[in-house]
Amino acid sequence: MRKRMTSVLGWLALLILATTAAALGTGEAPLSYDRIIPTLLGDGSMQEKFILFSLRLPRIVITLLAGMALALSGAILQGITRNDLADPGLLGINAGAGAGVALFFLFFPIEAGTFLYTLPLVAFAGALLTVAAIYAVSYNKTTGLQPVPFILTGVGFSMALSGLMIVLISAADRTKVDFIARWLSGNIWGDDWPFISAMLPWLAAGTLVALYRAKHLNILHLGDPVSIGVGAHVRRERLVLMAAAVAVASTAVSVTGGISFIGLMAPHIAKLIVGPRHERVIPASMLIGGWLLLAADTIGRNVLAEPLPAGVIVSLIGAPYFIYLLLKR
Repeated sequence: MRKRMTSVLGWLALLILATTAAALGTGEAPLSYDRIIPTLLGDGSMQEKFILFSLRLPRIVITLLAGMALALSGAILQGITRNDLADPGLLGINAGAGAGVALFFLFFPIEAGTFLYTLPLVAFAGALLTVAAIYAVSYNKTTGLQPVPFILTGVGFSMALSGLMIVLISAADRTKVDFIARWLSGNIWGDDWPFISAMLPWLAAGTLVALYRAKHLNILHLGDPVSIGVGAHVRRERLVLMAAAVAVASTAVSVTGGISFIGLMAPHIAKLIVGPRHERVIPASMLIGGWLLLAADTIGRNVLAEPLPAGVIVSLIGAPYFIYLLLKR
């Protein structure tokens, strides 16, 4: 199985490299494919270097990282809720993070030096408060955390927070309205190197927590009675893993906007390829999620004369898949 896992990860990495190559040579700014390698090696013109190193590469990297973060969050959430429909977008995590970002952007002074590093904290705070409220409403002292009530409560909170953001838009000035509208559509706006340095520590920490506790996820997926029977600290493990899922998803959302379904689709595809064990599902999900979002962004920027937000492309694929899962259940 280890050889199979290595092979799967290798093929996924090659798929990401191929999509990255396609993304480097496409976009509004002209840069032909035969100039990519010379420019990477320092032999390009000033214009080519600017297009490659200031426009294309940072957007590709941030898109990959955000897709990985959303997929990681989805894999964790599906494990701790025992529900294959769990996704940070459907559970209200994205909406909570977005509401936090919108409130911060509209009503607090923004300092250029600290904005990039404050943004993930604000998104995390908004998402964490939302998840805490969802957990408090759906938790039953007798039966514990039940998957269906948790998901339904999350959907309700997500809709309510989306409505709140629309109210905020109606009360804001035009420049800030444009930002929030871009966020709602899933338009990747944080496409610069500083955003990568702000996001990377959160993703690295969340990945380490998830991989370290992958065996605990396997146990939690069996249900509370079995988990308690084998000596697991169910509430503690669930809270730690939930915090990790919220952290990585909210950080991604703070720079990519409201993108759903990556956290739903990537773990499903990973489980079909590598099986249900989370020590294999987590790395495979992250690579698949990164590729899905990168492919969606590349398609959205090139399929029409006017670029389409990556969130729209992902939704066109993810919504039918979500309906398929509902019908299958």
